[in-house]
Amino acid sequence: MNTLSLLNLAQLLLYIPVLALLGQGVLYLLAGSGRQSNVFYKLLVLLSLPFTAAVRLLTPRAVAQDVPALVPGITLFLLLVLSFVVFVERGYLLCEQLGHTGCRG
Repeated sequence: MNTLSLLNLAQLLLYIPVLALLGQGVLYLLAGSGRQSNVFYKLLVLLSLPFTAAVRLLTPRAVAQDVPALVPGITLFLLLVLSFVVFVERGYLLCEQLGHTGCRG
C-alpha cells in the first residue's frame, strides 16, 4: 500500500467521526433534550465514541468532569485539524507525483 492510499484511508477514517459529531450538533439544535431517545442520535454517538473517549482521557479531569459538553467540541476541533493536515499532505504528495516543482515551498 503506497503513501497516497494510506493518506486517503486516514482522511476517510477522520471524516466519519467529524460528520458524526456535526450530525450530533445538528440534532442538538433540532431536537433539544429529546435527542437522547433518537435512534439516529445514538448511532452518531456510537460512531464518534472512540474519539470522544480518547479526548476525554487526554483532557484534564477538571474539564472532562466539570464541563462534559466541551469534550465533543474539543474532539471536533482536533479531528478538523488532523483532517486539514492529511488534506494538505495529500495535496503535496499529488503535486509531487504530477511532477510540479516547488510544491513544498
